[in-house]
Amino acid sequence: MKIPEDQQHKPVVKVEHYDQIDGRNALHTDAKALSLGLDPEKNPNDIIGAIWHEHADSSMAAEEMPLTRILDMAILTAQSSLYFQEAYRHEKFYDPENPLIDIIGIQGNRMTAEINTENPTIDPDILTFYDTLQKNGELIGERYKILKRLLEDLGY
Repeated sequence: MKIPEDQQHKPVVKVEHYDQIDGRNALHTDAKALSLGLDPEKNPNDIIGAIWHEHADSSMAAEEMPLTRILDMAILTAQSSLYFQEAYRHEKFYDPENPLIDIIGIQGNRMTAEINTENPTIDPDILTFYDTLQKNGELIGERYKILKRLLEDLGY
């Protein structure tokens, strides 16, 4: 599926046929492409990531996010995976008295990752989250290995 060229988002790097590798959704997803590019009108100072979705009428729409947010989500994902490797040690898979996962220093401030104890259904939700993380371990692990290799190649 070709990415439309008449959008505000100006793709510079693209992945077409993303629907073939979209995790457990592969071959059954409306996410058809990924791109990194520019959006000079809305975000002139950011690189923007976009997930391109195909609608029933075959039109395409992009779900956009600045690159720093994409990386922050990757950081949160990795930190959460690390937390859930040991979460079984808690009866509820978290400590209700101390729901902190970690404080991550970033951009001269901090990103505090914690279990959302304000969620009224957190107890069953966290078990479902944990089970889903376990079921998708191979898919997630493959992506972590690729990220590790690329970060090492970049000198990190």
